[in-house]
Amino acid sequence: MSTPSAGLGPVGDPEDLGAALRRAAAILAEAGVPSPRVDAELLAEHLLARQPDGGGLGGGGLGRLRALAITGARVPEGFWDLVAERARRVPLQHLTGTAHFRRLALAVGPGVFVPRPETEGVVQVALDWIAQLFPDAVTPEPAGSGSGSGQGSATPSDRESAHDAGRSPRAARLHQTGPVVVDLGTGSGAIAASIAHEAPGAVVHAVELSDLAHAWAARNLALPEAGGRVHLVRGDLRTAFRELDGSVDVVVSNPPYIPPDMVPREPEAALHDPQMALYGGAEGGLELPLAAAVTAARLLVPGGFFVMEHAEVQAERIAEILGASPSWTHVQRHNDLNGLPRATSAVRAA
Repeated sequence: MSTPSAGLGPVGDPEDLGAALRRAAAILAEAGVPSPRVDAELLAEHLLARQPDGGGLGGGGLGRLRALAITGARVPEGFWDLVAERARRVPLQHLTGTAHFRRLALAVGPGVFVPRPETEGVVQVALDWIAQLFPDAVTPEPAGSGSGSGQGSATPSDRESAHDAGRSPRAARLHQTGPVVVDLGTGSGAIAASIAHEAPGAVVHAVELSDLAHAWAARNLALPEAGGRVHLVRGDLRTAFRELDGSVDVVVSNPPYIPPDMVPREPEAALHDPQMALYGGAEGGLELPLAAAVTAARLLVPGGFFVMEHAEVQAERIAEILGASPSWTHVQRHNDLNGLPRATSAVRAA
């Protein structure tokens, strides 16, 4: 029997899953958790799936869990301990050990930034460009997967601009070989692993400075979906991969970019994401994003593509700086699903 922790637990039978989920959702809602019912269900699913018999889930996920909840199933052992942790705003992904990102289930925990939906859209912008110039490198999106509809996905006009920007003397070679891709500041490895998985014809390199995050990235880049096609190094994005100077086709980055005087509103980020992965340094948090742009200019071939995530308040300044630089052309903003400019792309000038 699962024993409620610190006064938590359902009113009535403490073993009834349906009642437990309702009570847990109320507790999490009171704690300010944005999606209390779903979080309660995911915690229960996580524990049931770890049981020797799969807890009756049978691979049915949340749908099967909801069926169990109305048929008198029991609360899994440890459920109230996890609910108490989540009520203290420990990230759900730290409690389950998994962050779902595009088509992947990534391992995450203390010491690494939990990848966000906005970054899925940044990956999509890069994949759209790759698909235009390296069509044989990209695998078709599974029907109904939704991967291509993530925040920041390139619109049809974005794709046309990318295609136009790529028309150069290199075009014939680009269509015959796979791209070389670099992920600057890979964190959990989410961007690099997704590109390796969805563009298996690409050769992917990734760099991470934090020892802890590098260890998480190494684990995720060893996933079968990444196919062992990512070269991961520990180092500074400002100096990484000098041996690749002038030979890279795509650079993607989600660098630290929060201004030093801004604390994230969400306790999950403010208290549990590593500060090293959050704060972008001087110039209103632009020190590291601009450093990533400098590195991208060094790495890319003429006509190569750069896309970077940033805060919406930084979009205008980043576009202004890149637009004024002789290193870049075709500077373009990319909005997320809320219409906020959360990424900027540019093409390396000849």
